[in-house]
Amino acid sequence: MVVADPLARPAAVGRRTIDIAGTPWPVYKLEALALGVAVFLLLVLITGSLQVAVLSGAAAAALRWIAGAVRGTGSQRSHSRHMASSAS
Repeated sequence: MVVADPLARPAAVGRRTIDIAGTPWPVYKLEALALGVAVFLLLVLITGSLQVAVLSGAAAAALRWIAGAVRGTGSQRSHSRHMASSAS
């Protein structure tokens, strides 16, 4: 019997990480968190509306997080293809 885990991925090749409390965090995740906080603080100061600031900060952070994840898996796939083509 074969079991496939759709969420399992091979280790990222060349992905930059920062060690926080013994756990490696990809840099794009930290950039996403910082961007979300920055957008939130900026919009709170400009608009004075917490609702607008929270939603905008969360949207900016989510978009950066997704972009980093997609770009990371895309470069991983291209690296795998490059390695396969160079082996033949």
